Amino acid sequence: MPHQGLLLFRMAPLCMLLGMLMVSCFNFCLCHKNSEFALTNPEKSSTKETERKETIAEEELEPKILEVFHPTHEWQALRPGQAVPAGSHVRLNLQTGAREVKLQDEDKFQTNLKGSKKGKRLDINTNTYTSQDLKDALAKFKEGAEMENSKEDQERQAKVKQLFRPIEELKKDFEELNVVIETDMQIMVRLINKFNSSSSSLEEKIAALFDLEYYVHQMDNAQDLLSFGGLQVVINGLNSTEPLVKEYAAFVLGAAFSSNPKVQVEAIEGGALQKLLVILATEQPLTTKKKALFALCSLLRHFPYAQQQFLKLGGLQVLRSLVQEKGMEVLAVRVVTLLYDLVTEKMFAEEDAELTQDMSPERLQQYRQVHLLPSLQEQGWCEITAHLLALPEHDAREKVLQTLGALLATCWDRFHQDTQLHKTLGTLQAEYQALAALELQEGEDEGYFQELLDSINSLLMELR
Repeated sequence: MPHQGLLLFRMAPLCMLLGMLMVSCFNFCLCHKNSEFALTNPEKSSTKETERKETIAEEELEPKILEVFHPTHEWQALRPGQAVPAGSHVRLNLQTGAREVKLQDEDKFQTNLKGSKKGKRLDINTNTYTSQDLKDALAKFKEGAEMENSKEDQERQAKVKQLFRPIEELKKDFEELNVVIETDMQIMVRLINKFNSSSSSLEEKIAALFDLEYYVHQMDNAQDLLSFGGLQVVINGLNSTEPLVKEYAAFVLGAAFSSNPKVQVEAIEGGALQKLLVILATEQPLTTKKKALFALCSLLRHFPYAQQQFLKLGGLQVLRSLVQEKGMEVLAVRVVTLLYDLVTEKMFAEEDAELTQDMSPERLQQYRQVHLLPSLQEQGWCEITAHLLALPEHDAREKVLQTLGALLATCWDRFHQDTQLHKTLGTLQAEYQALAALELQEGEDEGYFQELLDSINSLLMELR
């Protein structure tokens, strides 16, 4: 019995080895019998992947068959593979990430898509279409757009025609208007002819001069007035026996002379200066003398030759009589302003000529021949100007103070000996000190009255 158990113990490893061999043989036979049951097959997998890619590439080469998406006036999500009709409004919803489509509010695509007025329909498959279908549909869409207008469009066009005139009629009207349109030159010729006509009434002549003044403000128009002799006609109007004609003729000349050297030269040669001085020296209405003085100022400013002639013709004497005439206080301030402008103009011209040397020698020589300051002193303008300081208006005093300052070097002896001037300056000093103090209380450090006070103080210091 023990011998038998020892035998069995020794045979157990052999049985286990035999069993393992049998299992191995079984697995080997199974694998060789059907390789499809293997866990992996790299060669077979690679082959299938290549075939799948080729199939996809062939499908991409074929015309796509797309599903037509029919948009409405509300936003709808667009699925992949759906085609969107032309003219639709497409957006990307940032919250969902989906594309959404709707019809535009003014879009008429659906109307054109459904057919034309003859009842024809576009031959488009409502389910799917190819690229060729799209081309055909686009061609038919263009044909529909080029068709005749519908009945509603024709009615609308008829209403428009009733509201607006045809272009042919408008062109004809424009041609007729061009016949009556006048250039500034033609208008000035017509106005001069009306003014110079013996058959024109006084009112018509005044109206012609009034309209002419508007045009000669422009430099080119004022020079054109010379080309047909219109300037001389207006200058001759200064000899009229009618004060109104003299007034408005001087008004036109003052506008034409202003900063226009060519016209100024022609005016001097045409005798305008003499005629203006005659009006100022004789008894005339105040309004007539105002316009004559205006024309004289425009003629003399920036024209040294005219200033020479003015002095030779006794212009200062004429102005002195005008200033001293009763009731002409308004003109007195304008005369003082003119004298101040002429004095400072000559002074600045000579200074600029020395500093810049831009002025022509001939013009500089003309200014040097204008002996204005000695003439003012000789004819008593120092005293006349000082007495005008008693005028009540602040603006008039300001202009007189400016002129006194410009004449100070020439008239210092006269001013220093004039006790009335010192008294007037003292009175004005006290008055403007009080007014300047009020300005200072109101927060104006350098107000108008303070400037006048500074001018008075400066003049008093120079006269001590």
